[in-house]
Amino acid sequence: MPHSRPIGIFDSGIGGLSVAAKVRELLPADDILYVADSRHAPYGDKSDDFILERMNTVTDFLLGQGAKAVVVACNTATTSAIAQLRATYSVPIIGVEPGVKPAVLATRSGVVGVLATPRTLQTHSFSALAARFSSTVSIAVQPCPDLVGQIEALRFDDDRTLELLHRYIAPLLGKGADTIVLGCTHYNYLAERIALVAGPDVQIVSTESAVAREVVRRLKCEGLLADSDSIGTEAFHTSGEVAVFGRQIECLWGAVKAVYPL
Repeated sequence: MPHSRPIGIFDSGIGGLSVAAKVRELLPADDILYVADSRHAPYGDKSDDFILERMNTVTDFLLGQGAKAVVVACNTATTSAIAQLRATYSVPIIGVEPGVKPAVLATRSGVVGVLATPRTLQTHSFSALAARFSSTVSIAVQPCPDLVGQIEALRFDDDRTLELLHRYIAPLLGKGADTIVLGCTHYNYLAERIALVAGPDVQIVSTESAVAREVVRRLKCEGLLADSDSIGTEAFHTSGEVAVFGRQIECLWGAVKAVYPL
């Protein structure tokens, strides 16, 4: 029965937990099965072939656990290979793309900045997304190769993290960006700090809420929503160190949860 099957959500690490939290807010009755492919994080410096291999491996695991839908809560994985994933599996597969469209609608200066992993910015999918709006606004991109590692280590207020934020944001401001897109789900955990560095006149755009709404829409269309009187549970798996992921879950999910190896 649909209500007894979990929503599968995965990321290269902990960034997708920000998406999972929004899904939980909107769907309190649904079970959530989350996988952090932490052993291979970040995906942002991996090849498309490697990323697709990991996506297939994790998706096979989620479907083996009965997942009724799969949320690819990773911008790099989505832009690199979600089309191939959808061609392979029949369940609803929801991805995460940088929120360029809402940023284009929000900008006043006509310059939209994008913070993302190097791999995301190199993909054909992102190039096509940016090209759709290039005649309307100027899109300034900034690769952030070292930021995910800081976030995975929970170093949100570390001096090194602040130094990186200033380094990555300054070029966007220098080009006149008044709207900055968080093009990696990991960056959601630094949204407030990014806003402080960018200043009060710069709007920060993230997409976790929009993705969660799309999950609701797709499940409703497919008749897969859980019974409203159910109480949803969460299960967490990682390909990395279980103890490390356990500490991350305790910090970011707000409760101690059992963590299992992938």
